[in-house]
Amino acid sequence: MKTLDLSFKTSQNKVHHFKVHYANDNLAPAVVQQAMADLVTAKLFSKNGENLLAEPLAAKYVETVETPVIEAPKQ
Repeated sequence: MKTLDLSFKTSQNKVHHFKVHYANDNLAPAVVQQAMADLVTAKLFSKNGENLLAEPLAAKYVETVETPVIEAPKQ
């Protein structure tokens, strides 16, 4: 499974990651950049007065590979 990991600077100059699961993995950089700008403009996410998505920093796809150790029995 691929996850789109968007990195933002918070209003207190910390780094916050916004992860989108099941994201399209063929998005053009301009589309991702615009989506990040829209999230900043919307100011939807804050915690204790800190704006978590104040400034876009970076975006990357992260692929998770599962390796089972013990599998559940089939019924």
